[in-house]
Amino acid sequence: MKTATLDKHAVGGKSMHPTELIQKIQKGLRFSELKTLQHTLDLPFDKLAAKLCISRSTLQRRKAAGRLSPDESDKVIRFSRLLRHATTVFGDVERARAWLKHPQVGLGGAVPLDYASTETG
Repeated sequence: MKTATLDKHAVGGKSMHPTELIQKIQKGLRFSELKTLQHTLDLPFDKLAAKLCISRSTLQRRKAAGRLSPDESDKVIRFSRLLRHATTVFGDVERARAWLKHPQVGLGGAVPLDYASTETG
């Protein structure tokens, strides 16, 4: 399952030591990992890119290069971790996705993925 790949962070489905993960982020994740997140969240690519604060033109360049920037990689990891935690809380990825993508009373009507664009969120 693709979620398993993402939630372990990610690369090859194996858990990573924080030092390894930091190095991976600094190098930049493969573009395919963004596609995996998009597929797992079941969001249109443009919507996910907007939530990650990545423009369409930047996405095209990243796709051609095959890698994300360190900042973009960090955001992908943040969203992946949020998805993992929500999946743990709700018991399955479908319910986690529904919660992440819709307004929540406990968040003052905000959509959780909208808050995830910042570390504080």
